Amino acid sequence: MQKEVLPNIEQWEEDKKLPREIWRKMGEMGYLGIGFPEAYGGMNADFFFDVIFLEELARSGSGGFSAAFSVHEYMAIAHINEAGSEELKQKYLVPALKGDKIGALAISEPDAGSDVGNLRTTATKKGDFYYINGSKTFITNGVYSDFITLAVRTGGNGFGGLSLIIVDGNSEGLTRTPLKKLGWHCSDTGELAFDNVKVPVENLVGEEGKGFYYLMDSFRLERLVAAVMSVAGSELAVEVTLQYMAERSTFGRSINKYQVLRHRFADLATEIEAAKQFTYHTCWLYSQGEMAVKQCSMVKLLTSELAKKVADVCLQSFGGYGFMEEYPMARMFRDTRAGTIVGGSSEIMREIIAKMVIDDVQYNSAYQEAGENNNQAEEPDAKAIIQSIPSRFRPEKAAGINTIFHFDIAGDNGGQFTVIIKDENCELEEGLQHTPNCILTAKDEIYRDVELGKKSPESAFMNGEIQVSDIAEMMKFTRLFKRVK
Repeated sequence: MQKEVLPNIEQWEEDKKLPREIWRKMGEMGYLGIGFPEAYGGMNADFFFDVIFLEELARSGSGGFSAAFSVHEYMAIAHINEAGSEELKQKYLVPALKGDKIGALAISEPDAGSDVGNLRTTATKKGDFYYINGSKTFITNGVYSDFITLAVRTGGNGFGGLSLIIVDGNSEGLTRTPLKKLGWHCSDTGELAFDNVKVPVENLVGEEGKGFYYLMDSFRLERLVAAVMSVAGSELAVEVTLQYMAERSTFGRSINKYQVLRHRFADLATEIEAAKQFTYHTCWLYSQGEMAVKQCSMVKLLTSELAKKVADVCLQSFGGYGFMEEYPMARMFRDTRAGTIVGGSSEIMREIIAKMVIDDVQYNSAYQEAGENNNQAEEPDAKAIIQSIPSRFRPEKAAGINTIFHFDIAGDNGGQFTVIIKDENCELEEGLQHTPNCILTAKDEIYRDVELGKKSPESAFMNGEIQVSDIAEMMKFTRLFKRVK
């Protein structure tokens, strides 16, 4: 980084793009495949090697440089690694790890960002091809990337109609327009327009209709990546500022001797250290297989807001020089401002956290919690869990909701049940009566493990172990009940 990146940042900022050469050099060093399988050219290293790499990206002092590489490695190609076919991995993942191909992830649209369920870009299947129409905006690496991992609507409205498809950057009918930004100058950010872009059906990532779950799984990593870089960027800003304060003198002494500034930075150092430890803890949870949706949302909110505060205080400490472009603090101030917007704004993070701590919404728990042993009380089976639904009902959450839900659970400990929600009341009947708004089908052990937090619901849905006829209806339904104890 010191040899190949830092001496060139200013030029890349002026050029408003990164040269292909630096991508290849990063690939040659193995930095683009730290956590990826060795079979495709990766290192298969522990997640904390990724953490170190992300910290060093941030210490480049360029948000654009950090964004370009983190989006490529931890978002665009991560989906191919997790759910892509062998053909897609050979065609896109292998050269991406070498730095020969650059990837982008395209989700946001002019009318839909975090509201993934309302994405409008469509992919219509005709024979052996998808025909894509629509637009995307605010796409990092969007202009110069060789391929785009694209979120599209292959089915009906809502979450269940979304899929991920790989689109080549030189596809006919694809128009890419660079956007002018306040910061992140050396990374290209583009607006994409799709006019009957023809893509082979083999470019579908995973299964059709499961794009929402793939994206939900990746959002936690995206937010964790942002948190790691926010903390490292804050540390860098403080280091640069303290160095300046030691050299800058007023009234016969260096300004780092003034108590008001000393105490200000004592507070910042304390806040940064606390945020860093919370971020490391969340990284550990992630490395252990925990989905940690709440923690990932919290650290993204905490660290991005803190980085914005740190940049403001540090620029103020530079005085007039902080406002000059030739000083690195000006760039850090501009670049940091994007942190509370990208990857889910602070407002979205707060709403996710509020749902979990106030409404008791539980997204998942991907591993069995510690402490399970023979002294634990006997766990309920799937049938008992369903039969407990009326006792777990929260009528205060059911205002205006009327729905009929069918459970079709196979196995000795399952059965068929109908749950009726009407006028803030909940009734359970055996059998599949009435016309349902949603049907959930699963094996008894799978359903039990998901409800008890032993199995990730995302993985159960993606693997087809749990099938739901209407995902939006299911999400609305589950929010009406307390967790299984």
